[in-house]
Amino acid sequence: MLSKKIKYISLFIMIILSVNILYGCNTSNNKNTPISKTNFYLDTVITIKLYDNVDDTIFNKVFDRIEEIENKMTINKNTSEVIDINSNSGENFVKVSRDTFNVIEKSLYYSELSKGYFDITVGPIVKLWNIGSDDARVPTKDEIKATLPKVDYKKILINKDTKEVMLKDKGMVIDLGGIAKGYVADEVKNLLVDNGVEHGIINLGGNVYTLGTKVDGSKWKIGIQNPLETRGAYIGTVSVSNKSIVTSGIYERFFEKDGKRYHHILSPFTGYPVNNNLSGVSIISDKSIDGDALSTSIFSIGLKEGKKIIENLDGVDAIFITKDKKISITSGLKDNFELVNNSFEFISD
Repeated sequence: MLSKKIKYISLFIMIILSVNILYGCNTSNNKNTPISKTNFYLDTVITIKLYDNVDDTIFNKVFDRIEEIENKMTINKNTSEVIDINSNSGENFVKVSRDTFNVIEKSLYYSELSKGYFDITVGPIVKLWNIGSDDARVPTKDEIKATLPKVDYKKILINKDTKEVMLKDKGMVIDLGGIAKGYVADEVKNLLVDNGVEHGIINLGGNVYTLGTKVDGSKWKIGIQNPLETRGAYIGTVSVSNKSIVTSGIYERFFEKDGKRYHHILSPFTGYPVNNNLSGVSIISDKSIDGDALSTSIFSIGLKEGKKIIENLDGVDAIFITKDKKISITSGLKDNFELVNNSFEFISD
């Protein structure tokens, strides 16, 4: 775990260097100088940067709230509400908190929207691969074949009145890793607003939420990750306020075996890493929970059909980046996205 934290801290240093350049700091007087805190939760480095005259005890509230949600939804500790659901699969309903129920309910919405490309019951497949850990490996075909029947979001049973959840079949596993960070970002934003914060950046290991505007009233300029390079390299920028930016791609978590790279975005249908021409998808949305779920599912669906889905969603835009360095953007970004890397080019589709 210590080596993993060191890896994320190194990534975070690169993020901060880029963030300082892109976000800019309005230092015409002391009150505009930001205060920030960093911590490690949700298996990633989190930084909160605020540009208001607020007591720095606000960070205690923020990180306490993040820890509270993590303790309810993690599958990487000894106990949690999600672990209780998984332990009772095929047997009993489990009563959960509003937080956990809301995230599971939202997950089911995106499973329907994406026709199953987003599926939080992919947990058994995730465990087979263990990508992102020291135990990453390529499962056998027989292992994947035997595990795939345990993946089916339609077998998640919920009772909205009692906030109870059950997995229909024994051995099913919920993993909220593809949506929980988005929910956390939204909850942190709400907490900050309730405590009088008007200007800030919430960065959950690359899930970015821009709160309000910069102090001078201008929008935040956010870099869009180059998915063909390590974190901190950008292909372009967007100018936003009160927006979430979430990117899914092949650059974050992967391992190589016999000269082949295996990334962490796994197909609920095949049990293998998604194989298409995309290297990354960035989602710009009003709520981070939407961006989190959509970035994963739209990446899996692919450019053509994924773009159709995004164009039909209010308040959501996307940037698609292909493995051969082509870029496609949705209509809402036509006058906003600025390309800064000349090795990439736009395509019409």
